[in-house]
Amino acid sequence: MTELLEKAFKEASKLPEVDQNALAKWVMEELEIEGKWEKAFAGSEDVLDQLADEALAAHQQGRTRPLNIEEL
Repeated sequence: MTELLEKAFKEASKLPEVDQNALAKWVMEELEIEGKWEKAFAGSEDVLDQLADEALAAHQQGRTRPLNIEEL
């Protein structure tokens, strides 16, 4: 465990029990969501590579144009 995380948990341990439980629930939910994102991206690496290749090919063929923020 890093020093910063240890310090955060030490400070959190001073909170009332209900707040500690709320914080713990939030952390656990965030970790679960992060795990789902990692799994989703790991499974889509080939698709993302293919899309990147297609985008580069389109750019090399002159079928792209610079993004103009004023047109958004």
